[in-house]
Amino acid sequence: MKIPKSILIDPEANRAYGAFAVAVSVVAFAYSSNFGKILILAYYAVWLPLLFVDYRRFTRNLSDAWLPLLFATYVCLSVFWSHAAGISARAAVQYSSHILCAYIAARTISVRTLVLGSLIGVFFVLLYSLKVNGYALDVIDGTYNFVGAFGSKNQVGFFASLGIFFCLIFLGFYRRNWLSFFWTAPLLLLSVYMLAIAHSATSVASLPVVLGIVILLTMSKVLSRQYRRVLFVVGAGAMVAGVAAALNLGLLDFVLGLFGKDSTLTGRTYLWEQGWQAAQQYPLLGYGYAAYWVQGFADAERLWAEFYITTRTGFHFHNTYVETLVELGFVGVTILALIILRAFYGHVSKVVFGDWSADSVVLAGAIGLMLIRSFFEVEMLGPYFTASFIVYYGLFKLKSAPVVRRRRTHIPAQEEKPANGRMPAPV
Repeated sequence: MKIPKSILIDPEANRAYGAFAVAVSVVAFAYSSNFGKILILAYYAVWLPLLFVDYRRFTRNLSDAWLPLLFATYVCLSVFWSHAAGISARAAVQYSSHILCAYIAARTISVRTLVLGSLIGVFFVLLYSLKVNGYALDVIDGTYNFVGAFGSKNQVGFFASLGIFFCLIFLGFYRRNWLSFFWTAPLLLLSVYMLAIAHSATSVASLPVVLGIVILLTMSKVLSRQYRRVLFVVGAGAMVAGVAAALNLGLLDFVLGLFGKDSTLTGRTYLWEQGWQAAQQYPLLGYGYAAYWVQGFADAERLWAEFYITTRTGFHFHNTYVETLVELGFVGVTILALIILRAFYGHVSKVVFGDWSADSVVLAGAIGLMLIRSFFEVEMLGPYFTASFIVYYGLFKLKSAPVVRRRRTHIPAQEEKPANGRMPAPV
């Protein structure tokens, strides 16, 4: 039995397989630390074999992916100056293969399929966490919160906010009939409930901002390109003014107080300070990829002890750019910041300055969510994270998948022969 290639790699025909692959990926990103290598192998199994189905689809226009390729190369090269070369080598291979899977996904599945598969995956992730029903003390916040099957309330909050976001996006842009309201309702209610009990300030605060961005970009559809640019400038100015007011008028302390936090973000600013001091030791190239939080290293051991991390693993500076600065130096943090900003601004500019597209609005909102979270979490620097997968997918989607055309062999026209098979005599 021969399986048609289209049901695997054609974005218009592979919706079933694509949604399944995305759902498997989301579950793997969430619980690979719980179930071990089996989920990571499943993640690779749904994406990497597609390279061999039609390699020409993936080898054309590789120059469009130069920025992620540059970063992956730099991460791999950090092995040569890393303080823990073996750890850096293994992590670099994992991160590079993670980028490759996002590239394959961008070339084979549509944005609607990504949203649908994410909804399915998030539903199983939240359902399993609800079944485990775990609670733990957050050493940073000093509070006792719901963590589900995770080790952190922030991860529960992230997947809950992602479920709310994609439910609203699916109903607003991709639903086909009224039945969509019925099958998305359980996930939407579950996401809202788990976001409420997780008490994750980052997830709660970032969601309204991102939905506001999506609403503004959606409203721009009825405007001409000239007025879209005005709306973009006004919106950007209002955002800058809002940040300035939050910092200078005490609004930031008021908002943080609603979540039981203060202006120090309950320990995060101390971690940022420690990260900045660590970065001064090797400011240009850093310690090496994944080479700072290593057992036996004095600074890492000290911070683990100060924050009561008894496992001595799985900790970070709670800021993507501080963490990248420590591990990869100014060179690495510059490239990673360009990747995130290029992905976000690329889709916003397509909506504002080009032809309005629902897919670009959705990806601008999703990447915007990851951009906001990058200032408080580290989800872009490591492999097997939903945030990094979505950002790289969105970056690769800025260029549409190449259309592979079959070469046509030229067949010279043949002279017609009469019915009796004899050629007419020359004149």
